[in-house]
Amino acid sequence: MTIGEDWDVDRPVNREPGFLAQLPLHHDRSAQRPHHCRRRTNPPVDLPIPPTLTREQDPEILKLLHLRNFISPDFFYWNCLFDSAGRVLCHLGPCGAAEVDQAVKAAKLAFEPWSKLSGMERARVMIEAAHIIESRREEIAETEVVNNGKSITEARLDVDSARLCIEYYAGLASTLAGQHVQLPGGSFAYTRREPLGVCAGIGAWNYPFQIAAWKSAPALACGNSMVFKPSPVTPVTAVLLAEIYMQAGAPEGLFNVVQGGQETGSFLCHHPDVAKVSFTGSIPTGQKIMEMASKGVKPVTLELGGKSPLIIFQDSDLENAVRGALMANFLSQGQVCSNGTRVFVQREILSEFVEEVVRRTQAIAIGDPLLESTRMGALVSRPHLEKVLYFVEKAKEEGATVLCGGERFVPADPTLRGGYYMTPCVLGDCTDEMTCVKEEIFGPVMSVLSFETEEEVLQRANDTTMGLAAGVFTRDVARAHRVVEQLKAGSCFINNYNITPVEVPFGGFKMSGIGRENGQVTVEYYSQLKTVFVEMGDVDSLF
Repeated sequence: MTIGEDWDVDRPVNREPGFLAQLPLHHDRSAQRPHHCRRRTNPPVDLPIPPTLTREQDPEILKLLHLRNFISPDFFYWNCLFDSAGRVLCHLGPCGAAEVDQAVKAAKLAFEPWSKLSGMERARVMIEAAHIIESRREEIAETEVVNNGKSITEARLDVDSARLCIEYYAGLASTLAGQHVQLPGGSFAYTRREPLGVCAGIGAWNYPFQIAAWKSAPALACGNSMVFKPSPVTPVTAVLLAEIYMQAGAPEGLFNVVQGGQETGSFLCHHPDVAKVSFTGSIPTGQKIMEMASKGVKPVTLELGGKSPLIIFQDSDLENAVRGALMANFLSQGQVCSNGTRVFVQREILSEFVEEVVRRTQAIAIGDPLLESTRMGALVSRPHLEKVLYFVEKAKEEGATVLCGGERFVPADPTLRGGYYMTPCVLGDCTDEMTCVKEEIFGPVMSVLSFETEEEVLQRANDTTMGLAAGVFTRDVARAHRVVEQLKAGSCFINNYNITPVEVPFGGFKMSGIGRENGQVTVEYYSQLKTVFVEMGDVDSLF
């Protein structure tokens, strides 16, 4: 492990062992492993306290001083996370083919006993995992803040969503059933819904813990096992979920975590024992994953990018429309794939709407994400911050007006001044041809456009290769349903935005993805259908 050079060497060092390290290791099976897969015994490296934290703020999270790869019940050492306050904790090194193979083999071993359990038996383990998450809610949320940079308020909601997802699929585990079909002569056929095997999950950095739960819960409920690769930018909290499943009584290796970037993901997608790949991330990466999976004829679930429209009609409740627009653009520092970043406002209320949006945007509290008062934390990395700021400059060059924000933000706290903060931005005078309107920015940048008629705005709203989400605000119920019917998007909102109850399917049309996350339908994406024909009479043969 190499500590980043930009650490302040005068900061205190916590000598307590990390809480991940305190987990009891099961019987040592090192002798059964090839040499390169044996558990390493070099001691963990103590790291300084991240500058966003103090002992008073969170004594537990300060124990997270080193991170290891979670493979079966044992750990392989893994360098620690990057801190989104602008300090590098250490340098990361990816899992290679050997570690990925080890993880898949462990998951394959776990699949056999897990898939033979009844749905009720699997549900008990999952419910216990949900209870553990609930009891550790604050610890997980605070770890997610360090992992990702979002506000503690949002991180708690992410943990809640993860817990609810696991509870929901625990409830569905015992309901998986086939169909009986009566055939002539007393013969019949029936179908069985069976698990796929080892599933690969590849997560994004904007909702690390939540995505790990969203992918693992339906997979495990259906009787599968999973190897999960979090984003290398946010590697921590998926390991916590693996720990929690173990504590809940899951078989060794049922949910494994491997760390790394593109190459590690490639090893996972190409592995012959991986039966399915579920990915959340960008469209270009999703296309590559689909291509890799196709070589093994593996099903994929892809939740990809979006450039979603939010349509606000003149008869809208203005207060709710403003709230919806803010939630559609500034949640998680704007780093949400479903964000409604193209805000179409009917011309009659444009000035009033923009005035109120700008006023409230300027009032958003930016800063230390661990503080309760903070509503916007740090973006996930310096390159990403620079990319978002570039889009703002490009918008100005193309004729858009910056109504507020769009600049690097430097907190007053000196320990946060290296962080990746920016002021939330509202762009006016936007047109459909501008880069900021056509391309996914994935940051706190709202583009406001005006429109005249329903027919016009529908044509413009659908003029994109993506189709993840869309929203409409209006008091006219007939119009709301009429517009939603014509919007080419997989997840549509009427008089609200960016709500994702786990009981409801989430996913996109067009280049925004394939398959769905959440909801009852997702069990179809983590299972396969077997048809059984039963003949009750003699074989009617032509020979």
